[in-house]
Amino acid sequence: LQNNPPLSVSRGVSQPDRAQEEAPGDLFTEEGQQEEEEEERSTAKSNGVHSDEDSDLFAGEDAVLLSLEEEEARDSFDVDVAVTNPEKIGDGMNAYVAYKVSTRTSLSMFRSKTFSVRRRFSDFLGLYEKLSVKQSLHGCIIPPPPEKSVVGMTKVKVGMDDPSSVEFVERRRAALERYLQRIVAHPTLLQDPDVREFLEREDPLPRAVNTQALSGAGFLKMINKASDAVNKMTIKMNESDTWFEDRFQEVEAEEQQLRKLHAVVDLLVNHRKELCGNTAVFAKSMAMLGNSEDNTALSRALSQLAEVEDKMEQLHQEQAASDFFIFAELLADYIRLLGAVRGCFDQRMRAWQRWQEAQSTLQKKREAEAKLLWANKPDKLQQAKEEITEWESKVTQYERDFDRIGMTVRKEVLRFEVSI
Repeated sequence: LQNNPPLSVSRGVSQPDRAQEEAPGDLFTEEGQQEEEEEERSTAKSNGVHSDEDSDLFAGEDAVLLSLEEEEARDSFDVDVAVTNPEKIGDGMNAYVAYKVSTRTSLSMFRSKTFSVRRRFSDFLGLYEKLSVKQSLHGCIIPPPPEKSVVGMTKVKVGMDDPSSVEFVERRRAALERYLQRIVAHPTLLQDPDVREFLEREDPLPRAVNTQALSGAGFLKMINKASDAVNKMTIKMNESDTWFEDRFQEVEAEEQQLRKLHAVVDLLVNHRKELCGNTAVFAKSMAMLGNSEDNTALSRALSQLAEVEDKMEQLHQEQAASDFFIFAELLADYIRLLGAVRGCFDQRMRAWQRWQEAQSTLQKKREAEAKLLWANKPDKLQQAKEEITEWESKVTQYERDFDRIGMTVRKEVLRFEVSI
């Protein structure tokens, strides 16, 4: 993008002597060549595929995007969000955990510099649902929420003081904090009214609906379903802009590698848990053998060995928990985030598909108008012309939407590469 050759129109300005030496007849040749180039460009545009020269025209816009990204990288949005103090509310299976969301900022769009609210897990999922409906259609990357765990929440509802429940709540608290920090770090999402309401409104938020598909396996299934819909498009997009193709392949490759790594880490965690159980059995056997041994020295040695194995069992258990809660969960978090990045590319594909379908409909309307002219039916001709005018405006609007989403996707991917 930065090594594009200079436009040919600047040749006559930078080399006036050479232009004077050329024969006057060459002017008509140049005009003919320019007309042919414009005709080829318009043909490529009508087919929905940008030519290489179109990418040169976007070189200046790409430079603007890069400068905007540099400014955003230097700009700290001065919003600090923390999720703390998880509290169990209610009893039995109707109980839930509420978290304290504290915000500290100096931005004038907020009502005060420091404020805090209480939010439950479904409120976080509801925020993602609202942002997805509004912002993802424009090509924005919406950070995904942490996955829902029925087993973990069931343990919390039964007993909050259980060590596994405490660990689960702490893990979810950290994931929710990362989720909110990614949202407030996005300049567009930060200005969304739903985000400000989530951070500022002291009253409980309305209960979110349809949150089952917005977390965990449901979220990945939704992303894969959207990708399958794009792959089944009747009109295939001939991508001539190598930037989008290269970035999309990089995202897919990285996601596949992280999935493989996540599977290996899961195997590692399972092996550590199995080793932990076997070590506990071995320690118990040594303790029983030491108690039954008549030789005092040997009995003491076996008892000491049992104590060492008990400590090793605890170490294996802590290591397995660390591998799962820190390593495996963080990998799963980034896999969901890469799925969201892939989703913004799919939105661009949908915009292109909508543009092509509008062009196809416009072509059919024009053919219908030609048939009416040939059949000499003036009573239906006016309606056909109005429909053609309507679809011409739709084609123009959909083309602008496609270009705008393409620009947004560029900015979002650049921001994602800088943030990670």
